[in-house]
Parts: sequence; structure tokens; C-alpha cells
Amino acid sequence: MAKYPKIPEATIRRLSNYLKCLEDLENRNEKVSSSALLANMCNVNAAQVRKDFAYFGEFGIRGMGYNVKELKFNIKEILGINREWKIGVIGIGNMGSALLVYKDFLKQNYKIVAAFDIDPVKVIGHISERMGRPVEIFHVDRLKEVVKVREIEIGIITVPPSEAQKVANQLVDANVKGILNFSPSPVSVPKHIRLRNLFFTSALDNLIYYLSN
Repeated sequence: MAKYPKIPEATIRRLSNYLKCLEDLENRNEKVSSSALLANMCNVNAAQVRKDFAYFGEFGIRGMGYNVKELKFNIKEILGINREWKIGVIGIGNMGSALLVYKDFLKQNYKIVAAFDIDPVKVIGHISERMGRPVEIFHVDRLKEVVKVREIEIGIITVPPSEAQKVANQLVDANVKGILNFSPSPVSVPKHIRLRNLFFTSALDNLIYYLSN
């Protein structure tokens, strides 16, 4: 049974934004935040902030606001990022290479422990230095083996569209828990695997619609 059943997906997305804003407050040595301040920083209204938090219990003290450090801890616990998540990136082209050096992953306990590609030039003896730490690049044929040995739970797909479903199938066969697909082609997986297909052009289409209307 889910710990927090029937939480709107929009609320989960906002929790991630609240967390980023709380980190900004912490970097400014702010100890307490009101719902109004947090709402203003996250571009929502204070009532929405209070409603989102109400799904998970009482975090603040009426008239005093939220303890920044405690609220940050609670949100991380709700999102499940209060522990390390091991990630494998499949496809070391422009986007895959960029993900290997994306510093914010480390802030959120996301650790890329292996990368995979089909290009022998990228694979043979290649080590990518990520934030001063090596990330070994394996041939994709070794995906199942490496996922098991390195306890990879999440696979990020950044391969060409023609290869996306094949890679998704390999990740399913390797028993990952979740897949984030950045390929322009949607993939499908069994129901027990959590999947997110993310298409930049779809987001841009949405933006252009509002600009045009």
C-alpha cells in the first residue's frame, strides 16, 4: 500500500520546487519561512502551499511559519530522496554526456554509477570524469550484468529514437525499478516499472500554444 495514496501529480511537482526554494533560503541562512514567502519564491499562492503540505500532515506552527531545515528534511523524506539512488545512463551522445556532469544530481542523492553505449570508441577503456569521480562506460550488451552488480535502480535513456524501446526492454529485463526516457520516441514497459517519457518538443509545443493564444 502506498504511504501517501492519491496525491495529485501536480502536488509532487510542486514539492520538488518547494525543496529548491528551501535550499535557496538555507543558503541565505534563513531559519524560518512563512507560507507566503515560500509561495512567492515558487510562483504559487500561499493557500496552495498550505494545501499541498496538508496531504502529508502538519509541518509549520500557526503564526510562526516553517522551520526551513525541518521542512526540507520532511520534503526529502516524502519524495524519497533522503537516501542515495543509483542511476545508469544509456546513450552517451550530447545529452547523455551532459547528464554525466550535471552537478545538481549529487545534491539530490542521485548517483550515476555507470554509463552505457554501443560505440566502441566511447566504451573501450573510457572513463568519464564526473565531478572529479570516474564513471565507467560499458557496452550496452553488459547492461543486465552491471545493473545487478552496481545495484542500479533507475535507467535514463538518451539513445536515438530507433533504439529507445530496445533499451527499455533491456532495462526491464535487468530489473530496474524506474525508467526516465529522454529519447524523442515514447517507450512502453510493464505496469510494475515506473516510467516517465519526457519530450522537450512537447513542452515547447505547450509553451508556443499559450504564446500564440
